[in-house]
Amino acid sequence: MIKTILFDMGGVVITLDQRQAIERFKSLGLADAEQRLDAYTQQGIFGDLEAGKITDEDFRRELSVLVGRELSWNECRYAWMGYCGGVPERNLQKMNELRDRGYRVVLLSNTNPYMMSWVMSDEFDGKGHSLGYYLDEAYMSYKCGAMKPDPVFFNAVIKGEALVPEETLFLDDGPRNIAAADALGIKTLLVDNGEDWTGKIEEKLKALS
Repeated sequence: MIKTILFDMGGVVITLDQRQAIERFKSLGLADAEQRLDAYTQQGIFGDLEAGKITDEDFRRELSVLVGRELSWNECRYAWMGYCGGVPERNLQKMNELRDRGYRVVLLSNTNPYMMSWVMSDEFDGKGHSLGYYLDEAYMSYKCGAMKPDPVFFNAVIKGEALVPEETLFLDDGPRNIAAADALGIKTLLVDNGEDWTGKIEEKLKALS
């Protein structure tokens, strides 16, 4: 029986808009933004930021060098925020409902301080709540020092939550992340970016009960 549900953020809780993010980074002067940005796992300074290898200030300085002008923290935040295509209310309602039913709801996300400055603020849902309002706990790649699909990240969550993998369900839109969780014995549900997964998760929970 499932006791804990792990949610990816981008592509699951919120809708991802990679094209918008690329255009915003291009507007800062990053001509090769298309090559540098990934939908699932970032590389270069983008990956270093999300893996906690550099700080948001380090990222700002290094991106400033790449674009040839001094960028502000808010400019960097604006560009990263391009990844957010929307926050479907149905997803937040389902997360709250699952918590009310006794499931522990936990975030497991490749992310960075720029994105989380919005996600964990009262601007997040348009109703004065942060994403934290809908969670029992949150694990972020840049704080754990590793990114999905690295087993190090999953194992940090397993240890932190004292999880039994077979009693844990993980929702993600990245096939490689799903495969990594599967390999650790975690039950998984692959969803498409922006998909209404609220019915699918009920079917999966029923099948696993």
